Parts: sequence; structure tokens; C-alpha cells
Amino acid sequence: MKCTFLGTGTSMGVPVAGGFGSEMIKSDPRNQRYRCSVWVQTKDTSVVIDTGPEFRLQTIRSGIKWIDLVLITHEHMDHIAGLDDLRAYNYSQQGTIPLYSSQQAIDSIKRRFEYMFGENKYPGSTSVEMKVMNGSTRFRDIEITPLRYNHGHIDVQGYRLNDFSYLTDVKSIPKETMEKIEGSKVLVLSGLRWEPKHPTHLTIPEAVEVANKLGVPKTYLIHMNAYVDHDDSNRRLPDHVRLAYDQLEITL
Repeated sequence: MKCTFLGTGTSMGVPVAGGFGSEMIKSDPRNQRYRCSVWVQTKDTSVVIDTGPEFRLQTIRSGIKWIDLVLITHEHMDHIAGLDDLRAYNYSQQGTIPLYSSQQAIDSIKRRFEYMFGENKYPGSTSVEMKVMNGSTRFRDIEITPLRYNHGHIDVQGYRLNDFSYLTDVKSIPKETMEKIEGSKVLVLSGLRWEPKHPTHLTIPEAVEVANKLGVPKTYLIHMNAYVDHDDSNRRLPDHVRLAYDQLEITL
């Protein structure tokens, strides 16, 4: 399995629109971050988790030519705004793309992108076949397990794909979800900033605590803001926890 981080930044991206605060970003290009998304490839399957505002640019930059399945973690726009760009894959693949998510996210997508669905579907718009994931399912050569956890006022659904567990926008993780993550070889976990604490996101020290409890051999942090410098942060982190960055590729 090969995993490519398409984006690793917080909800507004790094830098934000207008370039405000760009002076905080050092020359290291790893500190420039698109909104969070990941591309998972196996021998038989190409899966994308989340389609944020830069999805078109992410697919061009990473060379994604085929998508078998889309997984959506939740309905916030930094994770679904790029759904419209899937239509290029509908045209190329000449078919509808399956999309799995939670019931709440699917209901929200249908409201926000109503032109894609129903009797009044706009001609040529994105075609996805949405399915509610309530339990583990097999998709070709990937065992997919939904991972439910809290993101402040809403629940989010991360995913375990074989031995790869992906959780973004995390505030707290219930015991039953922790048990589903155990045994993973790689964990991806959000860590917004070093300090102070945030009402809906884990800080980096809190994310390290979670990683230590789970005992996964390697944890990569995502969803960082502009105050998080790549090299400085990695020097402060334990060896089994690293910051991810856009275009990082890992194999497991």
C-alpha cells in the first residue's frame, strides 16, 4: 500500500487566502499546506479520502489518473468543497464513482450539492453513488473500517484501510474506536498547533499522548496551522511521531 498526502493544512490552508500571516512561514516548502486529503493506492485500488478546495490542484500535482472510491470524513467545506472536480473522473472513467461516508455527511452533501442529485440533476455534473458506512466492509483488496470520534460539536468518521488508520479533525477518540485502531502499522492524526488548547482540535502535545496510548509504530500529524514549523516541530517530537507534509509518500 502506498499513501500520498495530498494536503496537510488546517481548514483555511497555509498560507490563508490573501497571504495574511505569510511572514510566519519559513522558506521550507513543507510549511505550505493545502487542505487535508490523502490518496491510498494498492495493487488493485485507488482511494481518495476527502476532496477539499484544492482537490483539482492536488490531483494534478500528484498525477491521480483514476479513482475507484472516495471516502469522506465529514461535511465541513475544507473536506468536501472539491466534490465538483470528480466529474473529470466521471468523464474519463465513463461511470459513477462510489462514495462512502456517515449518514450526517451524506445528508449534508445532498443539501449543499443538490444540483448533483435527483430528478433535477444538472447535466454533466459529478456522479457519485453514496453509501452510508456503519461497519467494516471489503472493497476489492482493502478492508475498510469506519472510525467514529468527536470534533467538538460534531462527530467525524475516519477510516482504517488495512493497516493504515486516518483520523483528521480530532478532539477526542472513544475507547471503542481506539480498539479498532490498535494493530495499525501507520496512524495519521490531526495536531493543529503546539499551544494553546483548542475547543475542537487536538494540539500537537495532545496528539502525541494519543499516539503513545495506541502504540502504533509510526504516527504522522496533519491539519497544522501556519505557526507549526516542520523542522522545529520534528526536533521536538518523539522519533515515532513526525509531521506529514504535502506530497509526502509512505509505503506500508
